[in-house]
Amino acid sequence: MTSSEKVLDGGWGWAIVAASFMAQLLAYGSPQSMGVLYPEWLHAFQEGKGLTAWVGSLVAGVGLIASPICSACVDNFGARPVTFFSGVMVAGGLMLSAFAPNVQFLIFSYGIVVGLGCGLVYAATLTITCQYFDKRRGLALGIVTTGTSVGAFIYATAQNELIVLFGLDGCLLIIGAVALNLMACAGFMRPLNMPGYYLKQKAALERNTEEQLFVKPPLDDLKITTGFTMPTPEKNLTVKELLITIDAKDLVNQTEKKKEAPLAGLVIMKMIKKKQMAYSKYLHSLYEILQDQVMVAFCIAVFLFSLGAFPPVLFIEDVAQSEGLIEEISVFPLVSIGAVATCVGKLVLGILVDIKWINGIYLYAFTMFAGGFILLLIPITKSYVGLQILSAILGFFSGNWSLTSYITTKIVGLDKLTQAHGILMFFGGFGIMLGPPVVGWFFDWTQSYDLAFYFSGSCVLLGSLILSLLSLPCWNRKHCENDRPEVEYTSSCDKVASVA
Repeated sequence: MTSSEKVLDGGWGWAIVAASFMAQLLAYGSPQSMGVLYPEWLHAFQEGKGLTAWVGSLVAGVGLIASPICSACVDNFGARPVTFFSGVMVAGGLMLSAFAPNVQFLIFSYGIVVGLGCGLVYAATLTITCQYFDKRRGLALGIVTTGTSVGAFIYATAQNELIVLFGLDGCLLIIGAVALNLMACAGFMRPLNMPGYYLKQKAALERNTEEQLFVKPPLDDLKITTGFTMPTPEKNLTVKELLITIDAKDLVNQTEKKKEAPLAGLVIMKMIKKKQMAYSKYLHSLYEILQDQVMVAFCIAVFLFSLGAFPPVLFIEDVAQSEGLIEEISVFPLVSIGAVATCVGKLVLGILVDIKWINGIYLYAFTMFAGGFILLLIPITKSYVGLQILSAILGFFSGNWSLTSYITTKIVGLDKLTQAHGILMFFGGFGIMLGPPVVGWFFDWTQSYDLAFYFSGSCVLLGSLILSLLSLPCWNRKHCENDRPEVEYTSSCDKVASVA
């Protein structure tokens, strides 16, 4: 048994789970509870709701869209350096936001900088967890990913109290200082496998060492002279000869380099051809994935769900204040209630999808239908208690994000999970980025959230209808079987870690 097999599913792996849970809590706590900050920014900068909504949409969508880049950083440098650097980004972005003179600066500092930092944390924590767990990987990932929901619940209440005590700027400074603890979390992420960057450096160092060992030194370099002697004509002649010899060696070396130049060019051309073949193979696999009707329907459904279901997380507190249902944010904001319900929804839906007679695609379509129906009820709800109930139900069905990797594996198989899940996250991130600004523009146009939430609910219902119809068995697609495929996970985390 190798050392890497001994540490799987236990031991230091549980310290990795705890550190990854805290890392996601610290990174995503403020972005996931941005509904508390959004009304404060509206009052502070007096800008339109559509423009201000870009802050929340970017901080949630940038990390998803840039997930391939974040995963590449983790593969090359390892989870520990990436998490350490992401702590600087998240903390720095939050502290810079405290000094933002306008919304445009806030879009950069909070939306882009903090969003990229969160994307790096998400990729690093999921990858290192997959490396340390095999049989209990699902349980470990479930614990780690609930850190975002727990962080949203804690930070929503904490930010509300900090704003009352220290103001908006003081709140952001304190939250940014707390985010520096991401560096401490990075210290626990001991690498199980050497990252690609270090392996390349080690191979290059060994190659150079071998070349130096097998190079025969010239005889003149082996002569050792002791003492100091006066130069003589013979000695001067020897020096001239040595200088001539050195010049001749330089000419020989230059000639050899010129001869080796075409060979180096051939090597470069071979490398370029290999890269082109790899890219063409990757594009061909993407083309094959998008040829699957069910996969295309799932991508459209995820896009429409993200477009319609994410804006309530950002706007629900402002809806309550705009309708006069509450004067200020309560001790337990609506964002906190939705976050707790999302955490419960992830666990319950994850248990349900493991039941053999339940089809994961239809379960996801049902959660979309229920979420869209709840969105249509928000405009006609005229009490704060009603909004609390609707926030809890919508948060529960928003836990369907935990089903995406399972459904993707069911549609395309484990071999194509990397590319397929990357495509899916791109559609989800694009929908999250567009949703809040669209809802904000609807309010700026109509001075009411009613039409905006009718639009959001209609988008989610349309996505549910598309997914349900295009995944029916009557289409006779090979991936539309109701039986659950048996997926055998191996100890290699290369494909499972792509979920990051």
